[in-house]
Amino acid sequence: FFIHSRSKLTQGYSCIGPCRVYRPHIFIISIYFKMSDNQQQHTQDNETTDITIEVASEKHGKYAADICKMMAESARARGTGIAERKPEYILEKMAKGNAVIALQGEVLAGFCYIETWDHGKYVANSGLIVNPDLRRHGLARAIKGKVFNLARDKYPDARVFGITTSLAVMKINSALGYHPVTFSELTQDPTFWDGCRSCPNYDILERNQKRMCLCTAMLAPSKNEVLAMKHDLSNLIIQENEK
Repeated sequence: FFIHSRSKLTQGYSCIGPCRVYRPHIFIISIYFKMSDNQQQHTQDNETTDITIEVASEKHGKYAADICKMMAESARARGTGIAERKPEYILEKMAKGNAVIALQGEVLAGFCYIETWDHGKYVANSGLIVNPDLRRHGLARAIKGKVFNLARDKYPDARVFGITTSLAVMKINSALGYHPVTFSELTQDPTFWDGCRSCPNYDILERNQKRMCLCTAMLAPSKNEVLAMKHDLSNLIIQENEK
């Protein structure tokens, strides 16, 4: 499919670039940049950036330390914290197939992993990072979509949730089917909330007895809930047509 943008000059649609469709285990994003006339001459050799996004495994273990470093740098840049992770934790996620990694050749482009809570009742897609040199190319959206589908396929009865201060992440989540909720609708597992201790805003969370903070809570229904809702809706449509 093609991504388009509205052009004020031509009053038409111009192609930004094609993306190959999703495959079960790995897909490639081919991004073609639409540049101004005075920039095109300088970018002829760099028009295409191929990035692979796949379910992480033990073969990606060499990136664990770089992933942890990128997570820490991302948290510092935002001024808000995510739970600090050790390479051993990332390696465990990779070994279980509970993570997604993006690579540009041999260069780490992005990463995100799955966490489960309340005995599989809830899952969260955590630690989303994108290489600063590869941002603004839609990579975060592609990684989130991949790990979201992975979480639903592995844990079809689990609701997918997240907390974030990022407007960009909120928009991505909304497109995937998340909606804002109160903290009371999320997992109440104390281990999850303990992961917020490394955030500089943790005192706000404590003062509000974990009922609110600067983060926005978002929740998506489980895969089986979505299938059930579609089934119920189709029955209603059939009954209406029969009338």
